[in-house]
Amino acid sequence: MDPTNETHDGFVLLGFSETPHLSLKLFLLFLGAYVLCVAGNLFISVLILSQPQLHTPMYVFIGNLAVVDVTFTSIIVPRALYGLLSGDTYISFCGCFVQVFFFLAVGNMDSFLLAVMAFDRYAAICHPLRYLLIMSRRTCTCLVASSWVIVGLHSTLYTVMSSVHTYCGWVIPHFFCDLPVLMLLFCPNPAGTEELILFVEGTTVIFSPVLFILGSYILIIRAVLKLCSSQRRWRTFSTCSSHLTVVILFYSTVIFMYFRPSSIYSPTYDRVISVVYSVIIPMLNPFIYSLRNKEVKSAVRRLFK
Repeated sequence: MDPTNETHDGFVLLGFSETPHLSLKLFLLFLGAYVLCVAGNLFISVLILSQPQLHTPMYVFIGNLAVVDVTFTSIIVPRALYGLLSGDTYISFCGCFVQVFFFLAVGNMDSFLLAVMAFDRYAAICHPLRYLLIMSRRTCTCLVASSWVIVGLHSTLYTVMSSVHTYCGWVIPHFFCDLPVLMLLFCPNPAGTEELILFVEGTTVIFSPVLFILGSYILIIRAVLKLCSSQRRWRTFSTCSSHLTVVILFYSTVIFMYFRPSSIYSPTYDRVISVVYSVIIPMLNPFIYSLRNKEVKSAVRRLFK
């Protein structure tokens, strides 16, 4: 750490400080979205656990995604709610880097789970007779466990490297500790090897799920186009509609947030996009998977009966 850490033991989160008159409205908005997110995702998890007909690989992954979404939102929203209500925007170094670690780990796990679910849809459509053999319980467990190991190591690398950097600023123009925003506070550092490691490792971890999803859907589309009936083609591809909707929502916001020219950087837009992918999308996911899925609808009816 910077020697000036003797007088600075944490950061200040600006959050929504430029609109103090909206603090109460923002608090109620965040609270409502958070409650809906937690309630919706926990309901999906309980539904999948309690209904035997949903104990299939696809719904196991949906249940995991629901738990990850609740965790992802819980890393950010409670601290933001506290800041809006109390006006206390201070966060310690330890608290900030813990938030960075879990945000990176769980956020990337969301991406890896979407890739695993794409593979599940590929196996179901392209190899229906061998689907249960390919997506065995052991395979599902290995896919999820290995994903957690990868994102854990990735998150550890970035958190450690960011925590030992020298900082030239202590005010974060955001409502949580996000790595790109923290990097804006780095003092000039000529450690080219470190930057190269971060770039290569980060690019590999972030883009691997994207390429995997694209490859899976290319094979799925090729298999669907081989079907002779247009009705069969539509019925088969519709099984991917919920997953594809979530993928488009998730990656469209992530790409805009993290892969855009620095010339169009704006703290205000960044906060809005962060709210979308960290709060709104996790809140919408349970509704997307329930409203567009006949099996989930029938399971809900059986649960309430």
